[in-house]
Amino acid sequence: MNTADLLIDGFGRSLEGGTAALEGLTEQQLTHRPGPEANSIAWLLWHLTRVQDDHVADVAELEQVWTAQGFVERFALPFPPDDTGYGHSSEQVGAVRADAGLLAAYLAAVHEQTVGYVAGLGDADLDRVVDTRWDPAVTLGVRLVSVVDDCAQHVGQAAYVRGLLA
Repeated sequence: MNTADLLIDGFGRSLEGGTAALEGLTEQQLTHRPGPEANSIAWLLWHLTRVQDDHVADVAELEQVWTAQGFVERFALPFPPDDTGYGHSSEQVGAVRADAGLLAAYLAAVHEQTVGYVAGLGDADLDRVVDTRWDPAVTLGVRLVSVVDDCAQHVGQAAYVRGLLA
């Protein structure tokens, strides 16, 4: 297994887990919140996909799938186009409403762009500094692992919320 294979496997697990969390759910179930401040499955999967889209497009110097493929219009959320959900209030979390098909389509499209980018990476690429706003500066490897980790956490949360629906 090489660097690209490892990253593709990590991102693939987010696609599989996210798709499984959506399977067969209604929009009402997707927007269920187990508590007044809790995140819904719809918000969790939208957010993890927005973060992956934003972060990978940035390091790959690509347009985000969100805008390039018209998902911003298809979701029609009351947020600016560059919003990823980071720091959302409870009210904003509640505003994320979408059906399973749209969420799955966005997740799959972002996964495709991600795999297209990481497939060409080698070990030496991972040391490239991609963000100097942090100390130490963030390398490509650190950024991609951070995104895989964020996705895994949110997929797990979505699966947990789904389990509460039973």
